Amino acid sequence: MPDDDGAARLERARSAAGNDLNALLHEADEKSLLALLENPNIEELHVTRLLERLDLSAELLTAVAQEGKWTASEGVRLRLARHPRTPRRVALPLVRQLYLFDLVRLSLLPSGPADIRRVAEEAILTRIPHLPVGEKLTLARRGPARVAGALLAEGHPQALKLVLANTFLTESQVLKVVAKPGVPERVITSIAQHPKWSAQYNVRVALVRNPHTPVPAALAFLADLTLCDLQDLLKTDGLAPQLRKHLQQELKRRLGAEKNTG
Repeated sequence: MPDDDGAARLERARSAAGNDLNALLHEADEKSLLALLENPNIEELHVTRLLERLDLSAELLTAVAQEGKWTASEGVRLRLARHPRTPRRVALPLVRQLYLFDLVRLSLLPSGPADIRRVAEEAILTRIPHLPVGEKLTLARRGPARVAGALLAEGHPQALKLVLANTFLTESQVLKVVAKPGVPERVITSIAQHPKWSAQYNVRVALVRNPHTPVPAALAFLADLTLCDLQDLLKTDGLAPQLRKHLQQELKRRLGAEKNTG
């Protein structure tokens, strides 16, 4: 009798329609869910609802991914890519097929697998040079940290203010940009004049070291730097003569003050 019941459940899953089909999306039995995928009445909306379940098995997720009519849907691709139980061999190719702003959503998803989020970021980074200005501006506002850093380094005039205000931009990314050869001078100037980033100690040290930092801004930072950093900065090649002179004066003043105090 149990076998008959099981066969009936599977047959029901393969042929259900309407509300009955919707009810089966919450079925606990995996065999019934796999049978449901064979149902000719199942549509994209049903599959996307099913993929919202976090208790699905890798086998079921793989079965969905192997059906071309489902993976032709962006909504299905996104849900498969972000599902914590989708096998990596299945998820990674799907990530690379996602639209730009679905990649952004995936990269910022706290619950998403770290390697999947990273691949999503890398997919965005490869597209940046070819994006229209409007999409770059949107990314500047709300792209993840590495994407924000790449846009900052690119230095598009309209994007600079937006990317420097991006809440996902990190000090680490700003430091990488300041240290990167060939970054446009306007980028360094914008960082040096930004109220948040120019107040960060490590950013100030990096800006003083960068030859494109406006001299007045660099001079304004000197009083806040440690004696050790002042000494290291004097060893930097390519310092503007005026800046080197003020560095030497500041160092002399500090050493004199220490001597008098001692």
